[in-house]
Amino acid sequence: MMTATKRIALGVVVTALIAGLAGCSDPGEEAAGPAPGAGKKAAPEAEENSPAAAPRGAVNLIGDGSTAFTGVQPKLPPAKRLRPGQKPPQFVVFSWDGAGEDSQKLFSHFRAVAKKHDARMTYFLSGVYLLPEERKKRYAPPRHSAGRSDIGFNDTEGIRRTLAELRAAWLDGNEIGTHFNGHFCGPDGGVGTWSVEEWKSEINQAKSFVKSWKTNAPDLREEAPLPFDYDKELIGARTPCLEGRKNMVAAARTMGFRYDSSGIGNQVWPAKKDGLWDLPLQLVPVPGRTFETLAMDYNFMFNQSGTTQGDPDKHQYWGNQMRDGLLQAFDRAYNGNRAPLIIGNHFESWNGGAYMRAVEETIEAVCTRQEVRCVSFRQLADWLDVQDQATLARLRTLKVGQAPEPGWTAFLAGRTPGKAAISPVPARPADQPAGKGSGGSVD
Repeated sequence: MMTATKRIALGVVVTALIAGLAGCSDPGEEAAGPAPGAGKKAAPEAEENSPAAAPRGAVNLIGDGSTAFTGVQPKLPPAKRLRPGQKPPQFVVFSWDGAGEDSQKLFSHFRAVAKKHDARMTYFLSGVYLLPEERKKRYAPPRHSAGRSDIGFNDTEGIRRTLAELRAAWLDGNEIGTHFNGHFCGPDGGVGTWSVEEWKSEINQAKSFVKSWKTNAPDLREEAPLPFDYDKELIGARTPCLEGRKNMVAAARTMGFRYDSSGIGNQVWPAKKDGLWDLPLQLVPVPGRTFETLAMDYNFMFNQSGTTQGDPDKHQYWGNQMRDGLLQAFDRAYNGNRAPLIIGNHFESWNGGAYMRAVEETIEAVCTRQEVRCVSFRQLADWLDVQDQATLARLRTLKVGQAPEPGWTAFLAGRTPGKAAISPVPARPADQPAGKGSGGSVD
């Protein structure tokens, strides 16, 4: 399974893009102090959470029996179109890069947290987490020798644990996306250098490791299949280090993908780009600092300590700072333009688990609020697809944190809004100096 040291090397090559790019940012000055967090509401009791096997009534085994078509995914409510003048719900997407279950058991922990708060999430699985070390040569990464991976491979027990969580996560209504395979970053053969055809190879291999784990790990042949057809389940991704998006999208849009979350954006309503919904990681406040960073654990860590093992005396402070930054981002959307809030994470214990605590406390604080939908990217894309496109275009005129001047009913009913409500919105953050930055029903 991936080590913290290996993951730290994910993407320091793209520091110049903006403070806190996923895996790449300058530490900056020392944090000055967290802003107060939002209050929390009591959450329902947790459900029983043991990993579930495939349903007894599996309709059709696929290939070598690693996956199976088992019917419509459970616990996935249908998307509904907004009524004229109806205020949109506040969507929040929690997503996880890599998504393997190791000895820390963070996958199972956060799956339980999601169930407790009736949330759905997206797990971006790295395909090599289902490929045992002894068969690593079956992976032929673009521009690298066969059997090479910057995040390593897995062992039989690690694959078994990961499969159990993937089964249960899907049956809970969560989405299984992809983080591809070897996690190569930088100019020396990194994903940002790959051609469209090389990306197609990488995507096909990521699929194959999910669809053929019984062949690749023969000691697990008696394990239950994953209860989904991955050719249909896989509709979106996040690239390593947020690199290589252009050619990845060019490949993915021919392979059934419907969205991408490899970009950098502001908290505004999304649009399609190059044929896919562009659902980027977003810039959010860093309380006590003069810039914003991406809503991801790595980026807060890199801006705070620059290392996964920073000063233990600051762990609580750093976790509070991330939590409060996410809550400030939530509040300005919830009380403003209602743009979806998109948050990315890794199953890691950097700085004493400070960021895992921050994310968990954010889930507890926001997923229990009225008019909030904590959803997967699939659910968000489904909702966007069924909306009136003129309504979405109108929502995109709202800036970060900007509520419609005439009120939601008038604004979405098509009445003439004030000038502030129709001012143009940048699709991406403005250029800035390096290191600084500016489950219920889905209806």
